Amino acid sequence: MFDVICLGELLVDFVSEDSGALLEHAVRFRRAPGGAPANVACGVVKLGGAAAFVGKVGDDPFGVFLRYTLDQVGVDTSHLLTTTVARTTLVFVAVHRDGRKDMCFYRHPGADMLLRPEELDEAWLADARALHFGSISLMAPEPRAATIKAAQIARRRGALVTFDPNYRAKLWKSEAEARRVIVEGLPLADVVKLADDEFELVTGTDDFAAGARDILAAGPRLVVVTRGAGGCTFFAAGCKPPDKIDHPVWGTGWGEVPGFGVEAIETTGAGDAFMASLIVDLLAERSRGRELVDLDEATLQRICTRANAAGALTCTRLGAIPGLPTREEVDKFLTQMRE
Repeated sequence: MFDVICLGELLVDFVSEDSGALLEHAVRFRRAPGGAPANVACGVVKLGGAAAFVGKVGDDPFGVFLRYTLDQVGVDTSHLLTTTVARTTLVFVAVHRDGRKDMCFYRHPGADMLLRPEELDEAWLADARALHFGSISLMAPEPRAATIKAAQIARRRGALVTFDPNYRAKLWKSEAEARRVIVEGLPLADVVKLADDEFELVTGTDDFAAGARDILAAGPRLVVVTRGAGGCTFFAAGCKPPDKIDHPVWGTGWGEVPGFGVEAIETTGAGDAFMASLIVDLLAERSRGRELVDLDEATLQRICTRANAAGALTCTRLGAIPGLPTREEVDKFLTQMRE
């Protein structure tokens, strides 16, 4: 049995090494494995869990590279499919001096867009304790149907289903379309993790209390909003948050968890490290017989503190998958922060 099966895109990032240069002016690029669900799978393994990945790559050298990368980390790739119809998706990335990213996707279509629902192994999916997915697999009809089918199988079996929209503007026709598709994905999940800018896109408001109520009303039991170095805010099902959130309040089913100040080298993968840590610790609580509705604020604060630490550590290293921390590294970091 796997702790988590991650479904979605697996691709290659070519990241500009020309600091601050626009993408059209960049000359040197560093190849790196990417794709948020794949990063999460690797993060779970590095934190001591068992993870598998289901998706599709092209029958090309980049597909071989990606499979090898996941294998080396210890992610099960027995259900990573290969197609001759399309190439492995590539993304060229330039990071501006203010931290903004300029991205150009080669995905017309990419292999990840060709995963079909009939290609899923239902018995294999049903044997996982959790299923994780993002919004990119919801964009095209076939992978959307596959994602929905996988989530429905997981929910029927009582597995934990987690959703990280991981919004990438360049991939969508419009913000309105992205919001519609992401909102349609909310009822599939028990846990939803969003960055603060994604939260406003999905809910249409920067009022965390109002937006959280809307997401919880759609069916998830836990919503976590990340704010980079600013930490995160969590909302548990059944909570009644105040109209405005401007300071930590405990005992109401929600809380704010401060982040960690680190010297960031690269932020790629930080959100995926956060998500992996969140999944691992929520499953640990399940092993103790505690479901999402049973978790108190103190437990959620502890879980989110560890997730913040995992994200912060990832920012101090180059590369998403190479930068993902181990459980021992997170423990050591938290000990140092307390001293």
